[in-house]
Amino acid sequence: MSITAHLVVHLVVQGADRAAAFYREAFGAEELERIPTPDGRLMSVQLRIGDSLVHLADEFPEMGVLAPPTIGGTAVVLALRVADAEAVFAQAIAAGAEVRQPVQDTFWGDRHGQVEDPFGHRWNVDQHLRDVPHDEVLAAAAEAFA
Repeated sequence: MSITAHLVVHLVVQGADRAAAFYREAFGAEELERIPTPDGRLMSVQLRIGDSLVHLADEFPEMGVLAPPTIGGTAVVLALRVADAEAVFAQAIAAGAEVRQPVQDTFWGDRHGQVEDPFGHRWNVDQHLRDVPHDEVLAAAAEAFA
């Protein structure tokens, strides 16, 4: 069965207002709308980064909605495909992100680096440089992980 879908990322953070400001500075996000709750938390802050939508929410522990620091980290990495990885990476660092992997050329054909934002979410910053045949990627991956 085939479905028509559009994936929207929903990030839980400790401080959705601060996170929205960080994503504006780090990745050029545009805020579209926000939905506060009566107790002052934010149920949703809708952002646009490039052509993608990202929703932010404050923690709601009473509903099991928890941010990475509360659960001891994240198993998810968000991938941001950009025209200039060096520039976006530097912008994210200047905004307060921490380097996890410096920007470098990869065997799969991208210029790639990874940052962790101040809210515990990890972001790959990728710039496609060249198409690499699948068999070459497989061989390079086998060598890299041998």
